[in-house]
Amino acid sequence: MKIKLFSYCLLTGLLLGSCNNKVFQPTENGVIVRIQQKNENQPQLVRLQVVGEKLIHVSATPLGKFSKEKSLIAIPPEEQVPFTVLQSGDTISVSTQEVKASVLSSTGEVWFTDKNGKLILQENKGGGKHFTPIEIEGRKGYTIRQVFESPDNEAFYGLGQHQSEEFNYKGKNEELFQYNTKVSVPFIVSNKNYGILLDSYSLCRFGNPNDYSQLGEVFKLYDKDGKEGALTGTYIPSEHSGKETLVRREPSLYFEHLKREDLSKVINLPEGFPFMGSKVCFEGTIEPSQSGEFKFILYYAGYTKVYIDNKLVVPERWRTAWNPNSYKFSVNLTAGKKVPLKVEWEPDGSVSYSGLRVLSPVDPHEQGKQSWWSEMTQQLDYYFIAGNDMDDVISGYRTLTGKAPIMPKWAMGYWQSRERYKTADEMLTAFKTFRERRIPIDNIVLDWNHWPENAWGSHEFDKQFFPDPKAMVDSIHAMNGRMMISVWPKFYINTEHYKEFDKNGWIYQQSVKDSLRDWVGPGYHYGFYDAYNADARKLFWKQMYEHYYPLNIDAWWMDASEPNIRDCTDMQYRKDLCGPTALGPSAEYFNAYALMNAEAIYNGQRSVDNNKRVFLLTRSGFAGLQRYSTATWSGDIATRWEDMKAQITAGLNFSVSGIPYWTMDIGGFCVESRYVKGQTEWNKTQKENADYKEWRELNTRWYQFGAFCPLFRAHGQYPFREIWEIAPEGHPAYNSVVYYTKLRYRLMPYIYTLAGMTWLNDYTIMRPLVMDFAADENVNNIGDQFMFGPSIMVSPVYQYEARSREIYFPKSSDWYDFYTGKLQKGGIRKNVDAPYERIPLFVRAGSIIPFGPEIQYTDEKKADSIKLYVYQGADASFTLYEDEGTNYNYEKNRYALIPMTYDETSHQLIIGERKGEFDGMLQERTFEIIPVSKNNPQAFNDKAKGITITYNGSLQKIQL
Repeated sequence: MKIKLFSYCLLTGLLLGSCNNKVFQPTENGVIVRIQQKNENQPQLVRLQVVGEKLIHVSATPLGKFSKEKSLIAIPPEEQVPFTVLQSGDTISVSTQEVKASVLSSTGEVWFTDKNGKLILQENKGGGKHFTPIEIEGRKGYTIRQVFESPDNEAFYGLGQHQSEEFNYKGKNEELFQYNTKVSVPFIVSNKNYGILLDSYSLCRFGNPNDYSQLGEVFKLYDKDGKEGALTGTYIPSEHSGKETLVRREPSLYFEHLKREDLSKVINLPEGFPFMGSKVCFEGTIEPSQSGEFKFILYYAGYTKVYIDNKLVVPERWRTAWNPNSYKFSVNLTAGKKVPLKVEWEPDGSVSYSGLRVLSPVDPHEQGKQSWWSEMTQQLDYYFIAGNDMDDVISGYRTLTGKAPIMPKWAMGYWQSRERYKTADEMLTAFKTFRERRIPIDNIVLDWNHWPENAWGSHEFDKQFFPDPKAMVDSIHAMNGRMMISVWPKFYINTEHYKEFDKNGWIYQQSVKDSLRDWVGPGYHYGFYDAYNADARKLFWKQMYEHYYPLNIDAWWMDASEPNIRDCTDMQYRKDLCGPTALGPSAEYFNAYALMNAEAIYNGQRSVDNNKRVFLLTRSGFAGLQRYSTATWSGDIATRWEDMKAQITAGLNFSVSGIPYWTMDIGGFCVESRYVKGQTEWNKTQKENADYKEWRELNTRWYQFGAFCPLFRAHGQYPFREIWEIAPEGHPAYNSVVYYTKLRYRLMPYIYTLAGMTWLNDYTIMRPLVMDFAADENVNNIGDQFMFGPSIMVSPVYQYEARSREIYFPKSSDWYDFYTGKLQKGGIRKNVDAPYERIPLFVRAGSIIPFGPEIQYTDEKKADSIKLYVYQGADASFTLYEDEGTNYNYEKNRYALIPMTYDETSHQLIIGERKGEFDGMLQERTFEIIPVSKNNPQAFNDKAKGITITYNGSLQKIQL
């Protein structure tokens, strides 16, 4: 690390007591302050470390020294920036050229200002820090809490990917742990242009530090007959079961986990009671002891509705039985006033889940603060990141946690997947059909269970169904495709790979000790490897390298990387199953497994071929994941309209969590049985019933949305997701999906430039409106529109049979309808047309968008002819990025940039001199420049004609 000169109040003395001062100690990168108050739950020491001009690392400990353990998420800075340390009274400050961080030595309170002294962020008065000693498995640590003040007009974004349709986390609560469909990242970005990254790997909570309570702990409960102490549960079996209705009192609604002593049960019902097909009603009255906003969390599988005070507060929601979801909602209640409560539940499996818990009201001012809680850590560690805007903050985050490499260009194309291609012939036939139908595609995915049934983790193919894996991969390559394969950190105990891990003590043992069996065949015993062990990570890659890598497989799908050792267990059992880790108790290292697992593959592949871009897709993630060329998808989501809507906010918050590549299962993974029945009826009769009609429209709308996500990918259980399986050629669904797939490929010069910007400029591809229009407070809570890059505003349609939707047009810009070129003024809300086959798309005035030729895969041909749309009405700029697409030569500056600027006053477009070069670069191309203005509306299509020029890398000026 390079050290630059910095200054103290005196340059000598490195012990507490220096500078005739008893409270601080300068260090090589900051200062340590001894706190004067004596309280075992408060810090003795607070440390400020300068890690960048706008980056400050804050540590606090109730002990007399700091932990020496290295961060898993932060990387060492490349150089030490200059800073000064000053004391004024009992305030000690560290200043760079951009920010100042100050500590009040009497309390440990920390605050941050800009270079002009303007306050950016301050900890709660008195410091806002609290330490509670904790000891697990003989290791001591602390449960910590840190609270920051927050003005009323602040907004928070990030925290990873969650499924409750929440966007702005101001005043909200989120529990941070990893689970299927839930990815937690302890990082927020504020609309006040700063970020906070909590350096903790344990279970964390943002907002209220308390866990949700059982209803009876917060309310007086009355059953439907008015008797105090419980609600009434009525269980009505299916009429064909021959069983009688069961009525009983329920002191809580907490049927959320498999019982550890009997993993076949969630809820104690009489033996033989037919859960599947039954109808359940929990009802009664709740009486609060205080007034205010009560925050509820609903846990559900099957079909569920919730009524409070005779009002439907949660319309019907569904999840498949084995993969429940959580949904949050709030209700204002009055102390002493009884209100009816009813939960209607239709289980959708022989085992199903239901739960309703609640948080008591919190003073709104306190609830609105920025609060962090961590279950177990050695000390408080967080990073303050200042920025000029949200992009600058995210750039700071990536400075701390690692840059995002450029994904291979083919990854920007379309991917086809299903659960699952059961034979090589199925997969090859699907890919071949894309080519025959001339529907663009780059990547096809082989999901789990391609191995022999009893050999999970062997990395071998079942020869009965995949007789020649190398020939299969070669055939995909011969069709100009790529192949991704599913790899789990899971191993059956009979496999040689399991034994390799086990003999070294690198396998989690609890699942083996408890004789857990999975769901395959008769059920097999298994274990997960410990990714926190560096040598175990090397072995994990070695096994992949020996078995998969010789096949020339292109990319790796790291499934169940939470790690999901067992579905639907309580939190304590999950911790028991996931540890102890090589670094310490799983309680302390609960959330970072996916990060460690990704490191194994990224560093492993680069060690054997440092010029082939790594691509990983993982179901989980954590802060720093982007440095390992890893994307995340939103897990095994359901096939409902509300689930599609939830992916918009999930994807946006994940993107502003600093990890730029995100995708989802287009169409949803877990399918309602009514859609399966609709497919079955269609197969038999070629008649479209009501459910199948909805299925087709749902997939159409989802594909329309997915085409404008960082990665474009369809996957799911039956019905199959290839478009010709969803609808026949000529059907509106088919037409729309093919249109947007082709449009995505036409946009490839634009999209791949966005990928290049993630490396060069720490860019974010999928952008909530607040990133680009922060001055417009109307966008703070808009989580169902977003910018795809700098120019294209996307407004997904997520309601069945909707043919219009309301859109807000940010007021700092005017907007062009993509399909007509007509101008729309900004600053208004308006219902716009959304016909079946089209998603509302608008282009920001002052945009330059390059469209390439029609192609069937990303490297079919170079973009030697580009239609360059210039959307006038404001100055515009765009810099086209190009490189070789599949290797790491861009890290050696082997890439080209073509800058383009448009001046609205002169109506002049300048295509500047090309900068840089790479092997295979086009030396000459044509640009057909198509100006779009209020008086010259132009839709995107090949009929539009403009000014055609030949460009050879030299500057050209074009008058429009």
